[in-house]
Amino acid sequence: MKKPTSPQLILASGSPRRKELVQLFDWNVEIAPADIDETVGTNENAVDYVTRMATEKAIAAAQKTTPNAIILAADTTVANGDIILGKPQTEAEAITMLTNLRNKTHRVYTAMSIAHKDKIKTICVGSDVPMRNYTDQEMQSYIASGDPFDKAGGYAIQHEGFHPVEEFDDCFANVMGLPICDLAVLSKQFGLEFPADLPQRCQNSLCYQCTCFSTHLRGTYE
Repeated sequence: MKKPTSPQLILASGSPRRKELVQLFDWNVEIAPADIDETVGTNENAVDYVTRMATEKAIAAAQKTTPNAIILAADTTVANGDIILGKPQTEAEAITMLTNLRNKTHRVYTAMSIAHKDKIKTICVGSDVPMRNYTDQEMQSYIASGDPFDKAGGYAIQHEGFHPVEEFDDCFANVMGLPICDLAVLSKQFGLEFPADLPQRCQNSLCYQCTCFSTHLRGTYE
């Protein structure tokens, strides 16, 4: 499949993980992060929060681009029960987050928004994430690496050294920040095409055998 030359797709995110994942689509992508206030609203739950963030990022990015550009924005958050976990700012915050998540199952939500001209559509995808019972030493070594500080919840599911998650059977890409199959469904509403072997590309890229891609390709959202 040839990469399209028009329309231009703008990825309104500076996340290297989203940049890596969106390349699986063979789209003509430009990176232009959106800068917005990401403060959680009063009594705002995780789904409402990420949905609002993705929508606001898409709108902010659209205001800075050409009228014909298609904007893709996304936001990911970790919810430990009713508590929304952002990115830890200090070592103490990272320790608290990872200690509270240890040996429990929490939920990760990624919302994606596509905007083009007067049309905007946002979806939210949720995944249950079971954390393993890592030791204090493993946790402290991981924090010392610096990796947790740009990750919601203080961890990366794909981190080979820490490997914090066990017996996970949902969308791996969703926890990384861009659920590939759900994005494929959403993108069709804007006339974007994607490779027929996209689910296999995703699995090959993430070294993960996915059992739920057919469900996500049917557009079963949170």
